[in-house]
Amino acid sequence: MNTPRIDHEIIHWLRKAFIPFGRFAIFIVYVWFGMLKVVGLSPATPLVHHLFDATIHFMPFNTFFILFALFEVLIGVLFLFPKATRIVIPLLFLHMITTILPLILLPQETWNGFMVLTLEGQYIVKNLVIIAVAIGIAAHMHPLPMRRGSRQT
Repeated sequence: MNTPRIDHEIIHWLRKAFIPFGRFAIFIVYVWFGMLKVVGLSPATPLVHHLFDATIHFMPFNTFFILFALFEVLIGVLFLFPKATRIVIPLLFLHMITTILPLILLPQETWNGFMVLTLEGQYIVKNLVIIAVAIGIAAHMHPLPMRRGSRQT
């Protein structure tokens, strides 16, 4: 048995599979969770409503909620298109900022005590995995061409 060769083959396959699988995984999570909001079946609705009440006052909640849900679906769909990566990564990070806010603004709903998250808090913290996958996808993009006379770092 040639363990180093098997190890090499597995790692080579994982490197090839990471980007498409990561894109598909983010697509599934964002479209699924977004569509649950659109059809009114999301278990996150009360948390989003409480965050809305604590922060946003320029539109009705129902309008915001549908727009937020469609924003999630858009992020998911854009992850399927490699040419949209430069557009979708900033959108994902904008979304992640909004999803992390309850940890700060709604501690009574996201924390049971020091370092003890509620189920809602755990739901939010798992987004670190999505952020890590998005960073991995972004790290595999080809850099834009440098202009003549530009300094390289």
